[in-house]
Amino acid sequence: MKRTFIAILSILCYSISYGQANKLYRQATRATDLNEKIALFTQVIELEPNNLDAYFYRGIAKNDLGDYSGAIVDYSKIILLQPDADTYYNRGNSRYSLKDFVGAQEDYQNAFKLDPNFLDALYSLGCVKYELGNFEGAIKDFTSLITAVPNDAKTYFFRASAYTAQEKYTLALNDYSRAILADPSSDSYYKRGVFYMDINYYQNANSDFSIAIKLNENNSYAYFYRGTSYLLLGKYKEAILDFSTALRFDALDFDAQIGLALTYYKMNDLNNAKLYFQKAKNIISPDENIQTIEQLKNTYWFQNQYFFFNDNFKELNGL
Repeated sequence: MKRTFIAILSILCYSISYGQANKLYRQATRATDLNEKIALFTQVIELEPNNLDAYFYRGIAKNDLGDYSGAIVDYSKIILLQPDADTYYNRGNSRYSLKDFVGAQEDYQNAFKLDPNFLDALYSLGCVKYELGNFEGAIKDFTSLITAVPNDAKTYFFRASAYTAQEKYTLALNDYSRAILADPSSDSYYKRGVFYMDINYYQNANSDFSIAIKLNENNSYAYFYRGTSYLLLGKYKEAILDFSTALRFDALDFDAQIGLALTYYKMNDLNNAKLYFQKAKNIISPDENIQTIEQLKNTYWFQNQYFFFNDNFKELNGL
């Protein structure tokens, strides 16, 4: 009789615990505050240590809160007991956020292996291979994705970037153009324009930036880049207009300030050249006297137009 009573009591306690866990779980799924959500899922786990759904959704909440390491711990608990594609994928995202690209690659591979139709995992796998410098592998993954989803512009853009890294510019240009066919937006033309700038096709770049601006007159970056293309094409008045427009969007845009300084210098307007170059230097380094071009290494001009910038730096800095 005593054993029967104990058994009934155990079942009753389990029933109460199970009911309480379900109630907390429902509250957690409805909660909008991430800290509250984590606390509620933690209570569920304390009552049901093997509730893998609670670990999964607590991991998502931790990830969304920026606690990527905590999210990885929760996802790893699930993978240890019952691995699945979604959990591998989510852990890969958390690892990617921590710049653990090798770990992220392994997780995305496992996610796609478990679910060959998991195209987000394939896309992320291509991206992380790109980050690791495995451009051939990234191209292979993006090509497989394009075969499955042929009209996704962002995949063409990423494959184009991988081709560019391999200096396969014809293939890259083909992908940029196919991306525009899939998504003829201001941003798409802008991206192809930047590519043209990188390979010194300034007139082609100028045309793309003009279309980008026509499609979206608030595309501030397109004004800066079109101004740069005008400058390098020797169309100085047009360059001044575009750099000035870029500054109306962001008065602290030191790259646009340098662009104006270079353009005015080419026009032999030394007063304005000195004015805008000094403004740029004051923004970049308000407490340090800039004497060498290396002190401007974080500018567009140093990183992307070094030879042109270097040819004019000494004269500009001496005004």
